[in-house]
Amino acid sequence: MQSCLEFGRQADVGDDQHPLGWLILREIWPPSLKLSTCRADKPIGFLANLLFRVARDAPLTSYTMVFDKSTFLLLAISLSICSPAFADEPTTGGKLLLTGGVSEVEGAAGGGLTPWAVIGGYGTASQLGGNAHGTYLRTQDFALSTYGAAIGVANRVEFSVAHQVFDTREAGAALGLGSNFKFNQDILGMKVRLFGDAVLDQDTWVPQVAAGVQFKHNEQGDIVKAVGADSNSGTDFYLSATKLLLAQSVLLNGTLRFTKANQFGLLGFGGDKSNAYHPEWEMSAAYMLSRSLVIGAEYRTKPNNLSFAREQNAYDAFIAWAPTKHVSLTLAYVELGDVATFKNQHGAYLSLQAGF
Repeated sequence: MQSCLEFGRQADVGDDQHPLGWLILREIWPPSLKLSTCRADKPIGFLANLLFRVARDAPLTSYTMVFDKSTFLLLAISLSICSPAFADEPTTGGKLLLTGGVSEVEGAAGGGLTPWAVIGGYGTASQLGGNAHGTYLRTQDFALSTYGAAIGVANRVEFSVAHQVFDTREAGAALGLGSNFKFNQDILGMKVRLFGDAVLDQDTWVPQVAAGVQFKHNEQGDIVKAVGADSNSGTDFYLSATKLLLAQSVLLNGTLRFTKANQFGLLGFGGDKSNAYHPEWEMSAAYMLSRSLVIGAEYRTKPNNLSFAREQNAYDAFIAWAPTKHVSLTLAYVELGDVATFKNQHGAYLSLQAGF
């Protein structure tokens, strides 16, 4: 049975049939927004419609109302009301191939080492997009595994989560930690596009610009503090500008990050040499060999807060292949410099991303 939701009333479906979801929606739904043409066989479409309409059109107070009650609201709606389909447009997939970037090592959309101003996934201003990724980096003495997910709402806001496992392998014994000792770190990220559109703004030099934040928590607090870190938790703030030149098949990105992180946070935050935020630069350049194949390079500066181990800048050279919008594979050579007293760490980086 079809039903239709409009402001102030519900057609064809009464409160006695769907009381919980309808009453919640009627109480908190912004009066300025309308939601119509829903069908009970497409719950995903309903949730997507709800999110992108709020992100695109609702005032700030409406953001607060919806997201404060998001878990309860979305569950109630998906189970208790109905599910509209988009009458005129798909729910996702409107961007060009690879223009949402890949998943960087901390979970945000971008390159392998640095976030870009693009919003993750293939959703446009009226759509949702998202992805999940797994990444493995191996040097002579260490290994880093990362997995996580990101969702983009209305090509405006990105939310990301990532978990990192830093394996000391045999170097752990030399460091007094034991062989194969592992550091674990969780990262929560949010990015907001401020202005510009990397794809559509081809007639101007104005880039797409986004601001982001990454909260990081290292689970090995006692150990990172023992080697000189001031804290096992920290927050990075960054501003990214991305310019895509479609006619030249070139993408350029610059990111300014304010951070206290030692080795991306894997060795804690701040240290005996400095506990202040440092401005660090991150740069990327990519060239599209074809519609589905991109090569590029990145450079990322890092602070040097710990006396016991010098920290150096990182860089990579990568190739990314996306046969479809649902999967991409990135292979890179990465140079990390000195890591925890072990010199000149470099190796291969492999990342698989699946999304929409």
